[in-house]
Amino acid sequence: MALIRTLNGVKPKLGKNNFLAETAVVIGDVETGDNCSIWYGAVLRGDVSGIRIGNCTNIQDGAVIHGSFKTSQTIIGNNVTIGHNATVHGATVKDNVLIGMGSTILDNAVVNSNVIVAAGALVLGRTVLEANSVYAGVPAKKVKDLSPAQCEAMITKSANHYIDFAEWYKGNEEEYIDN
Repeated sequence: MALIRTLNGVKPKLGKNNFLAETAVVIGDVETGDNCSIWYGAVLRGDVSGIRIGNCTNIQDGAVIHGSFKTSQTIIGNNVTIGHNATVHGATVKDNVLIGMGSTILDNAVVNSNVIVAAGALVLGRTVLEANSVYAGVPAKKVKDLSPAQCEAMITKSANHYIDFAEWYKGNEEEYIDN
């Protein structure tokens, strides 16, 4: 079972039909929507500021979600994929976004809807990413526009796949093998 911890009297509020992997950590002022998944080794630390997550969002293995003390909470919209080992720190990520593996989004950045942040990209603090675009590099720069069909094919499909993947894990706790 995931570590879900109350901190300073604030208990995480989790939506319906969520999957939390056994090694996921959710602490303090964290709220998720419905049909979310938080995978192995992911940490959502709502200790110094709040974390708000919409519906159908997946936080993949090793990702870290945090904010800055009294200056920036983290807001993540609906149908968002936060890739493996990515960090979102005190930023706003709007709906239908794919944050690539190992990328970093820093304080007060805004990732508008229908954006792909490429693997390994660094979105500097206070940067605003234009909707319907792909960003890559260090620091992240716009590299191309996205059509509605591309958004559907890449962003929406990823979010939907993780809803399906989470279903594979629910109720299968008896599958553990002791050697």
